Amino acid sequence: MRLVLFADGFVGNKITSFLINNYPEDLLAVVCPTKNDIYRHVKKKKIPVLDYSEEKKLINELNCDLGVLAWWPKIIKEPLLSLPKLGFINTHPSLLPYNRGKHYNFWALVEEAPFGVTLHFVDSGIDTGDIIFQMPIDYDWHDTGETLYKKAQLEMVRLFVDNYYLIRVGNYKRRSQDIKSGSYHHSSELDNICEIKLNEKYQARKILNLLRARTFKGHPGCFFVENGIKYEISLKIKKK
Repeated sequence: MRLVLFADGFVGNKITSFLINNYPEDLLAVVCPTKNDIYRHVKKKKIPVLDYSEEKKLINELNCDLGVLAWWPKIIKEPLLSLPKLGFINTHPSLLPYNRGKHYNFWALVEEAPFGVTLHFVDSGIDTGDIIFQMPIDYDWHDTGETLYKKAQLEMVRLFVDNYYLIRVGNYKRRSQDIKSGSYHHSSELDNICEIKLNEKYQARKILNLLRARTFKGHPGCFFVENGIKYEISLKIKKK
């Protein structure tokens, strides 16, 4: 297996370390969005590493069997998309086809949708490629957008680690997605739905889900406006 890993964030860091420690012979190169901690770590291990800004170099030199996107923040387009012989596998933090696109943790709570993590092949659509492995994640009233985000990170690493030995020998089945049964959300949808209109009626379940979905330390919460003043809301639910 000649693998090029595109890695970022917690998930990218953990998957990079797993491959270096267990399958270093597979790693043709690691690509990072910037010269970050992953970049520096890989360079110390004497494994080829590239900054994504060197995309032209990637296109000219990439000769690999498989590409893996480990929490990768950018969209992979042609001609890069078609260069790996087997294609690209993406780590997506939702139970596809539910919550394709942005803010998967928020929409799972708001829509009370099934939640989990998925390994799928990348195609020209947004999170629409064939699924190869998935893991559902349970949640309850204790959960917020923040807890689902953290659960997804941990389980995404677990899903990849548990199945990479099958991926590298091609021992998996591809399953196409039923897009109509799932959902897709764009980043622009978030701000509008997070404003609580004080004179509108909401179902209690709907408002509680909305508030906890937007509860994430260090990020904006839901809000309302009164007399020109904006108030932000977070929510904590405890079982008695």
